Amino acid sequence: MSWGTELWDQFDNLEKHTQWGIDFVEKYTKFVKERSEIELNYARQMRNLSKKYQPKKKDEDENKYTWCRAFHSTLNELNDYAGQHEVIAENMMSQIIAELTRYSQEIKTERKTHFHDGRKAQQHIEAGWKQLESCKRKFERDCKEADRAQQYFEKMDADINVTKADVEKARQQAQMRHQMASDSKSEYSSYLQKFNQEQNEHYYTIIPNIFQKIQAMEEKRIERMGESLKTFAEVDRQILPIIGKCLDGMTQAAESIESKTDSSQVIESYKSGFEPPGDVEFEDYGQAMKRTVSETSLTNSRSENKPERSSKSKTKTLWPFIKKNKGSNPEDFSHLPPEQRRKKLQAKIDDINKDIQKEMDQRDALTKMKEVYIKNPQMGDPNSVDPRLAEIAHNIEKLQVEAQKFEGWLAEVEGRMPVKSDTSRRTSTVYETQNSTPPTNNNCAQDRESPDGSYTEEPSSEVQTSNESKVQPETAESGDEFDDAEEDMLPTIGTCKALYPFEGHNEGTIAITEGELLYVIEEDKGDGWTRVRRNEEEEGYVPTSYVEVFLDSNAKDS
Repeated sequence: MSWGTELWDQFDNLEKHTQWGIDFVEKYTKFVKERSEIELNYARQMRNLSKKYQPKKKDEDENKYTWCRAFHSTLNELNDYAGQHEVIAENMMSQIIAELTRYSQEIKTERKTHFHDGRKAQQHIEAGWKQLESCKRKFERDCKEADRAQQYFEKMDADINVTKADVEKARQQAQMRHQMASDSKSEYSSYLQKFNQEQNEHYYTIIPNIFQKIQAMEEKRIERMGESLKTFAEVDRQILPIIGKCLDGMTQAAESIESKTDSSQVIESYKSGFEPPGDVEFEDYGQAMKRTVSETSLTNSRSENKPERSSKSKTKTLWPFIKKNKGSNPEDFSHLPPEQRRKKLQAKIDDINKDIQKEMDQRDALTKMKEVYIKNPQMGDPNSVDPRLAEIAHNIEKLQVEAQKFEGWLAEVEGRMPVKSDTSRRTSTVYETQNSTPPTNNNCAQDRESPDGSYTEEPSSEVQTSNESKVQPETAESGDEFDDAEEDMLPTIGTCKALYPFEGHNEGTIAITEGELLYVIEEDKGDGWTRVRRNEEEEGYVPTSYVEVFLDSNAKDS
């Protein structure tokens, strides 16, 4: 069905209809814009909610328990979930709103052109019609004038009183009028034929062509509406797999909760290592000055150690019944119960050994560099490495002395432990490793293991942490210096493209911008994070769902 043949006389209605269609497109565009604003607000509220319940530094003990870590994982997944709603808003802005806004301007211009051509054709045919009417009226007037001139001539000719000259004049006037009427008839006939041709062309060619273009424009507008409505649904559908992964991550986090493990962790966190007090023996006051008490009784401690009320041995014996006074904590952690002290000392030794290994690795690297300089003097001066090697040797020596000091205290503690089993020590170490925090939340987990409640108090653990940080400032500094060097040695296994911006506020993460290309140095190991590098000095973790990873073929094969 063609508008040109069926609606040839509905120019004004078509003009109103097409304008209404454009208004409808703008109305739909406004609807999508409001929907995208709702998505952005929803995402913002979700992110704020996730951030609000993220663990604070003072709550870092939560990371020891599977149910706390499951909740933290759920918060992270919720943050990613919120990000997908931002993607919905962004895609609606780019794929629907921007496109329809541009298209609305185009269709307005096109419609204006078509209806301008239609009005111009309409004005032309109306002007032709007026001209035809004018020719027709002129012909009619000339015919009437010719009839009147003819009647006047005949009257003059019949009147005997009129002179011959007047009769001749009337005859000539009648002939002239007849000639004028004949000329008007010819002009009218010619213009009528011309007008009929123009009218036929107007209603069967010009107007149908214009209306056909308007019809095509309107049908295209309707198709674009259909495409936009489909995109409106597809924008949602595209993020469903990622939202599904977020929900799967929440489910996996819930399934990772292990009540037995958490129950055991309570023991690891608060176990003092003391033996329960033995039976209190009878003290016979009937026999003067002969009082026998159990060596393990509390009374024995009170009587024999009375002169040494503030001694360290008594404090340890009575540990389950008193609280440690506030104050600075000693370097050997002697303010802690035996089990907790052992764990602290072991953790300290492990940290020192890691620092020693870093220094040794750096020493080996510098040694190799010096050998290269010796073989190729043009690459550098071998003597330039010596000051740094001497500094590293000094650091290693200091760290080894520090390690021996803590190992001595550890040996002292283990010598008094009720259960001195290497197997149990290894089991405890493995357990602590399994419950360590992920790279993105590595905030000195060892410092959080000092118990509170009946053994120690929060201010004490804070002071202890500050003391630990004061023990070896040079060691911490040298270790930090080598961290970057060690990470730079990781090879790249592929590249990735940032799909969305990521601020990277948490420790261990890196900020990225949308469309940025980075190197991948460590794949996602199931925790939702991928390790990337921007340049030789800047690297960190980013959410896997925020990047598109392209692994090298060698990395995939391996």
